[in-house]
Amino acid sequence: MIIVNYLFYALFLLAMGYYAITNLQWYSYKLERVMFHHTKTWWHFVYFLIPYVLYILVSYAAPQFGFVVVIAYLALFYRWYKGLDKPLVWTGRVKRFYALMVFLALFVIFAFNHFAVLIPIFLAYFISLFIEKMLFHGFKVKAQKKIDDMKDLTVIGITASYGKTSIKNYIEHLLKAKYRTYATPRSVNTLGGVMKDINDDLPEDTEVYVVEMGARGEGDIAEITTFVNPQYVVVGKIGPAHIEYFRTMENIRNTKMEILRSGRLKEAWIHESAMVKPEKNIHVFGTGENLDMKTGLPAPEYLIEDVEATLDATSFRLNGVRYSASILGAFNAMNLAAAVLVAKKLGLSDEEIQQGLSTLKAVDHRLQRMDAGGKVILDDSFNGNIDGMMASFDLASTYEGRKVVITPGLVEVDDELNVQVAKRANEVFDLVVVTGDLNYAIFKEHVDPEKLVKLASKGEMESMLVEQTLPGDLILFANDAPSFV
Repeated sequence: MIIVNYLFYALFLLAMGYYAITNLQWYSYKLERVMFHHTKTWWHFVYFLIPYVLYILVSYAAPQFGFVVVIAYLALFYRWYKGLDKPLVWTGRVKRFYALMVFLALFVIFAFNHFAVLIPIFLAYFISLFIEKMLFHGFKVKAQKKIDDMKDLTVIGITASYGKTSIKNYIEHLLKAKYRTYATPRSVNTLGGVMKDINDDLPEDTEVYVVEMGARGEGDIAEITTFVNPQYVVVGKIGPAHIEYFRTMENIRNTKMEILRSGRLKEAWIHESAMVKPEKNIHVFGTGENLDMKTGLPAPEYLIEDVEATLDATSFRLNGVRYSASILGAFNAMNLAAAVLVAKKLGLSDEEIQQGLSTLKAVDHRLQRMDAGGKVILDDSFNGNIDGMMASFDLASTYEGRKVVITPGLVEVDDELNVQVAKRANEVFDLVVVTGDLNYAIFKEHVDPEKLVKLASKGEMESMLVEQTLPGDLILFANDAPSFV
């Protein structure tokens, strides 16, 4: 029986450890964020705390029945695991955590002869945290040396609440006409991610390095900025993304403006939503939407006008010159304008810029159009902000056929914004499919019952699409968030 208890203890520990490290990975290994800012805190009770308490109670009161709790938990754990669309990535850090956890569990059992679970998990977390800090310092020194040795490298820093990745990709694409350019891949935008990118992938003959900078708290942008010290920076649209962490819009603006701390700053282009006054080397661009008596701000130096957005392209006028690209969504006029401004500063002509725009491809999962089975599919699953979502709804409204939206709503925002989303969805779409529980109650209140469909899990999505959509439909995937939110 002792051997059986040991076996089930090992299974229980491995499953609990998997749950813990998966959630930590989702939230950048910040324990505070997992405990206090998780969007499904009830998970911690169902999949961690309650099973742990039951296991401890049974193990001490009737140890011969401890395996029953473990079997029940493994069934529950398997159900949770199968519902994930963003499972654990087995990085070096995760492997080190698991190795430490197993070693500490063996020590606890043989030294104290009891089946502790929390002790090895939490000790493994804190010891691995110390190890990662040491490794991090080494990676940072190596990356800093590589950047310092590239004497002629021009660095362009990009940050925003919305559209960072798009602006980055547009700038990189335009500048390829004249320079050897390289941009941080995908949505890599943390200090650790940038350092790894420099060490592993930044070509040494790069002339222009475009760096995306993200933030979940004060000081995040400053860390990256003072590390790469960009000569040119762009601050795109600022809004209430991650307001849960920042608390106020003022905190968000202040954090984004940390990008101006670069020791080599030559020029900056700041979207009007930052509400800053222009200076000699700081330029404001936008549509003038933030002009009112309260702000006392002048009109943007670079004015975006006459925006036209269709299901085929977006065009706009910037200081008298008209530009067009096969990129969808009126909000992308702002992102494209930022790229145009940087390209002009770095010596590209309007003809070269328009040529580059004509070959520009949509960023994956950001209003990316696909035509399949007679249906028009708009994949906007990585666009999780109110402006982008409303723009995608406006774009869908121009379609003459039946319209379907699939969305969980917005994440990490006030309910008021999701009320706006639900009401607008009800106006535009013939079928509103809500994925998950996060915002379903809001949609249920504001969407006509005959239009509303709920998907408990993404596993049901394929059959729903077969059963409830038809050739000729437009299907919009709006902020198709991962299951842990």
